[in-house]
Amino acid sequence: MTESLALAQRSLGDPKLRFPLFPPLVEGCPTTSTVGLQYPLAIDYDYDRLPEDFFDRSPLPGLWRWQELLPPLAPGLSMGEGGTPLVDLHGLAHWIGYDGEIFVKDESRNPTGSHKDRLNLCAVSAAVMSGAPGVTAASSGNHGAAAAAYAARAGLACVLFITEGAEPHILRMVTAYGAAVVPLPRSMRRPIMRELVEQTGFMPVSNITTTHTGHTFGPEGYKTIAYEIFCQLGERLPAAVFVPTAYAELLYGIWLGFRELSRVGRAGNPPQMFACEPAAAAPLQKALAAHTPFVEVEEKPTAAYSIVVAANSYRGVLAVQESEGEALALTDAEMLAAQTALARQGLWAELSGAAGLAGLRQAIAGGMRFDGPVVCLMTSTGLKDQGLPPPSIPAVVPTLAGVRRVLKDFYHLSV
Repeated sequence: MTESLALAQRSLGDPKLRFPLFPPLVEGCPTTSTVGLQYPLAIDYDYDRLPEDFFDRSPLPGLWRWQELLPPLAPGLSMGEGGTPLVDLHGLAHWIGYDGEIFVKDESRNPTGSHKDRLNLCAVSAAVMSGAPGVTAASSGNHGAAAAAYAARAGLACVLFITEGAEPHILRMVTAYGAAVVPLPRSMRRPIMRELVEQTGFMPVSNITTTHTGHTFGPEGYKTIAYEIFCQLGERLPAAVFVPTAYAELLYGIWLGFRELSRVGRAGNPPQMFACEPAAAAPLQKALAAHTPFVEVEEKPTAAYSIVVAANSYRGVLAVQESEGEALALTDAEMLAAQTALARQGLWAELSGAAGLAGLRQAIAGGMRFDGPVVCLMTSTGLKDQGLPPPSIPAVVPTLAGVRRVLKDFYHLSV
């Protein structure tokens, strides 16, 4: 396996500040953070030692192939994550109202069915290399499933703090991986998880700070999405990328990858990054409108439970501002329409996972146009949405005539 070129952790509160690579500073920058605002960190690399053919590699599954620009990965932990397909959506051009190149990056093909596998490969690797006795996360969905899977593969204990009413199929999934599931009121998950971390040495792979910092190493795994898109587009950069967004680790990680492509001279200007949030909260959109690094808002009910959050992260602010992008607020109806449109193209997305396509359609309806390919992230499989109401299925008289009648009257299909 090749060697990671990671050098140090760099503060996003003051980019001139550097800290040793280990231990990961999961509580934010110790110098610039305050009680009211904790700044995350990123990773610096020795780009002078990057092989010239780095971005010529085939974007196949297995993040280890990008090891030089990732934090150190634990040997044998990769499960073939990444290498997900970039699918042409020309069949939706009329529905979207756009005749340019449109693609979806289908992250549902990862081992646990979502993009979170890329993050957890890096974060759980950090736990292994730090000698942590286990990992912990506050998640009732995709993140918890990925954390449990990679902890199981690493032989580490995993404690997941969930909220009451978590989807039964997710609980079955994480307990099969061997995770210890602890239900708590939503407001108590983070503070109790923080106590567990401080008293036991478990490594948190989700956030423990008041303002979101998350795991320093985690978003680095998402850079590989940018590398793959570049390779899959024939060494071209997209003009815009639309990303389902909660705490914006995915949005920020993809942005880092595109910046690196430009930094090493392999491409021109990086794409605009569009954060696609549920209108039920949309804290990033509100923070950008208020020109502030952080806001807290009230969460309203939404079926997009995977990406609704009450507070934004500073990473998201940076990604949108630096890319000259935008944060979009989407209704459940808009996301449901996008989920249905993707299904008509053979792609079954979780409702939250369809937010990227919904964001593109909203942007086009608002008059935006792009000079180059546009990519929408589809973050997770629709099999994670088992709690949504089932579709209406008609009763049928069990004869061919009865079947034909239902096909014509209910499905408008004459046979």
